[in-house]
Amino acid sequence: MTPLHSDSLAPSTPPALRAWAGLTAVVAVASLLLQYHLLLRIPGPGAAEATLRYLGYFTILSNIGVAVVCVALACGRRTGLAAPVPRVAVALFIGITGLIYVIILRPLWHPQGAQWWADAGLHYAVPVMYLLGWLAGPHGRLPRRGLAGVLAIPIVYLGWALLVGRLSGQYPYPFLDLGALGIGLVARNVLAVAVVFIVAGALLWWLDAALAARRRQR
Repeated sequence: MTPLHSDSLAPSTPPALRAWAGLTAVVAVASLLLQYHLLLRIPGPGAAEATLRYLGYFTILSNIGVAVVCVALACGRRTGLAAPVPRVAVALFIGITGLIYVIILRPLWHPQGAQWWADAGLHYAVPVMYLLGWLAGPHGRLPRRGLAGVLAIPIVYLGWALLVGRLSGQYPYPFLDLGALGIGLVARNVLAVAVVFIVAGALLWWLDAALAARRRQR
C-alpha cells in the first residue's frame, strides 16, 4: 500500500471547491439518514430486512458514493477516493440516479412531508450539487480505458439488486421486477439502461478532456 504523503493534500484546490464538496457531503448524509429513518418506520419488515432493501437501491449507493468522495475532497485529498476516476464514476452514477428518477420513477409516486425532503435531497439536490462541483473541479487526467472499469460497477449492482429482490420479495425498482415482468422484459429494460450508462459515461470522458483543453488555452 502506498503511504499517504503530503502531496495527497491539494493546496492548489480552491477553498470554494473544498467548501462545496463539504456542503454536498452534508446534504447527502442528511438525506441518507432521513431516508433510512423513514424506511425503518414502515410497519412490517424488521430492521434487517429494511436495511437490506435500503442498500438495494442504486440511489442510496450512489449517494453514499457522493458522500465518501466529497468528504475526501473536502479534506483536500487528491488520491484514493478523490482521484479522477472515482470522482467521475460517482458523477456518472449520481447523474444516472437523477435522470432515471425524473424520467421513469417520479411519475409513479408523490412523496409528502419528510419523505418529500428525503426524495428531494437524494434525487435532485445531491445530483445537481455534485455534478456542478465535478464540472468546476480539475480535469484532464482520466485514463482512456478507465470507462470500462467504471461501467463494470453497474453490472455488479444488477446482480446485487436481483439478489435483494429475491431475498426480500421486493425489487428495488419496478423495471427490475422479475416476478411481475418476466426475464425477457427485464432484460430489455436492463439493456436500455446499459445504453444510457455507456452514452453518459462516454460523454463525461469527452467532457473531461474538453474542459481540460479549454483551461489549458486560457
